[in-house]
Amino acid sequence: MKKLLLFMFTAFCPAILLAQTVNKSSNTTTEPTMLPTNDIVKNISLAPDTHTFYIFIQKTNLSRTYTSRGPITIFVPVDEGYTNMPTGKFDSISKPAHIWELTDLVAYHAIAGQLKGRDIQKKINKGKGTATFTTLSGGKLFAKIDSNSNIVLIDGNGGKSTISRFDIKQNNGIVHLVSKVLVPKKKII
Repeated sequence: MKKLLLFMFTAFCPAILLAQTVNKSSNTTTEPTMLPTNDIVKNISLAPDTHTFYIFIQKTNLSRTYTSRGPITIFVPVDEGYTNMPTGKFDSISKPAHIWELTDLVAYHAIAGQLKGRDIQKKINKGKGTATFTTLSGGKLFAKIDSNSNIVLIDGNGGKSTISRFDIKQNNGIVHLVSKVLVPKKKII
């Protein structure tokens, strides 16, 4: 009987941990967060605080890029991170006439290859305090360590965003959650 109970516990415990849970106080369903067996787009769609970035991926049609084999490292701003954008910028880039600007913004948050937090830190140390990365949009993104030992990303306009959650494994790369949107430097054509 003990063996049967032990088997049942080990067989069903992982399923219980990954199953949806119901918050009894508000009767809302809580989805499981990012799973390492999912691709980047699937996980961003499941996470409770990355909904805006998921919508932007869908609008720009970059889903194929972010579901590709990869590996891709992507810095995903949490939903509260869009408040640092200039007044009216959020609304304007959401319009169809600004699709190329939105595509540039979304691609600016990704780097080809897999960079874990420790890899970023090594590049910062090797670069004597600053690491430079080329994003999928072709723009430059910089990384430094602040006085609180946080890794801070600096966009082309000098805007700063702290990595708040590291090394979220995907089946095609790595996701890092960041505190603010990274805005690429405007390209002059």
